[in-house]
Amino acid sequence: MLVLVCVAFCCLGYFISVKFLYSRLKRSGVFRPLRSDRVPGFLSASSQSSEGGNPPAVDAVRALLVTAHPDDECMFFAPSVLKLVESNASVHLLCLSSGNFYNQGAQRRQELLDSCAVLGIPANQVTIIENKELPDDPKAKWSIALISSLIFKHIRTHSINLVLTFDEGGVSGHANHIAIYKAFRHLASVGRIPEGCCVLTLHTISILRKYLSILELPISWLLPSSFCCVIGREEYKRAKEAMLRHRSQLLWFRRLYILFSRYMFINTFRAVAVETKHVKIY
Repeated sequence: MLVLVCVAFCCLGYFISVKFLYSRLKRSGVFRPLRSDRVPGFLSASSQSSEGGNPPAVDAVRALLVTAHPDDECMFFAPSVLKLVESNASVHLLCLSSGNFYNQGAQRRQELLDSCAVLGIPANQVTIIENKELPDDPKAKWSIALISSLIFKHIRTHSINLVLTFDEGGVSGHANHIAIYKAFRHLASVGRIPEGCCVLTLHTISILRKYLSILELPISWLLPSSFCCVIGREEYKRAKEAMLRHRSQLLWFRRLYILFSRYMFINTFRAVAVETKHVKIY
């Protein structure tokens, strides 16, 4: 009996912590900025440059989301994209394939544009790559050199100062996602990330945490991260609407994903260490 009472109190305490954190954080959406690395100022009103300078103004943030397939942008990154757009940041999307695994490339391109419209990314800031060396195929080995070149060109062309992408686990373990991370690691190791550009990679978490929905929030709060954001109910509706624009992908398990995935509410990132060689953007 005592054990049941203890378990009940623990569960009650956990639910109270979820409600408290969610009520507190959904208003600001972003918390836990880096203390040691330079992160654009929109992440937190209190974030400071490690060099003591003032962080850039919100409207100076030029963010680039790099994904592998149409639907990655809303399936994994919707909370961050919505908060960036809400903060008046300029958000660009570079999608490295059209998702043509089942010969649906043309349809999925349009679905991606429709999803981005819901999220607030203008169509003229969406770039979809069609390259036979970058097929939508988990068994295909993407060229790291090609991906690195495409990313570097996009960062330089659009004067990007914040990049969001996958980490070494690719969130879902997809080989195409992981290839993007490897490309960024390559760029960072050879000093090809321009000075002042921060690269953040989305945490891959365990499958149990992944499907706790908003109940996962206290765990994300306690664990270290460079950048974390949470969205509220109205923003979740927009994230869900963006997912629903990908009609060709709405199998039964995707509908369950929309309901239960923590990535529909919460994003946590860590920064990629950069070897600075003062690569300028002109």
